[in-house]
Amino acid sequence: MKIIRAIDNFFLKLEEVILSYSVLLIAFMVVGNVLSRAITDKSWFFAEEISKFAVIIATFMGISYAARKGRHISMSAFYDLAPFKVRKVLAIFIPLVTSIVLFVLTYYSFLYLKSIHDSGTVTSALELPVTYMYVFVPIGLFLGGVQYLRNVWINLKRKEVYLGTDVLDYNDEDREGPIEDEIHV
Repeated sequence: MKIIRAIDNFFLKLEEVILSYSVLLIAFMVVGNVLSRAITDKSWFFAEEISKFAVIIATFMGISYAARKGRHISMSAFYDLAPFKVRKVLAIFIPLVTSIVLFVLTYYSFLYLKSIHDSGTVTSALELPVTYMYVFVPIGLFLGGVQYLRNVWINLKRKEVYLGTDVLDYNDEDREGPIEDEIHV
């Protein structure tokens, strides 16, 4: 169990670092390019490609982090009004379907990545293989699928309703005892 927790904590920290640096890189590229244009009347030729690269990384690597922390987009009007048992069923069914969809998308994104790699396409400004830009798509989709499966598991294993592996549903009136800050599966 300690090994699984260590691996889980490693992936959590890795996701946080990747997301943090991606957002900082986007901000630096946008602000730096604006300042460069204002001061020198010239844009950075590489700013758009690097920003696009960072947006792709932040988007797809963020899927797993959002699922873990229960911060994913949800249409919760029906869910919030539902009784406990319905919320519990939905908390199992929705992540299960989502994980299946993410695993299917992982497969197709891998095929797409392979076709890009086989074509030898490079970026226009930096002339880097486009494969480098899109390699994070199947990785992020796969890790997101794993996190949603973990959400299913924790909702099967525990009485309370969890929005993510670390986050209890705060609409849960039937909850007993203190809310745990962090739950590790």
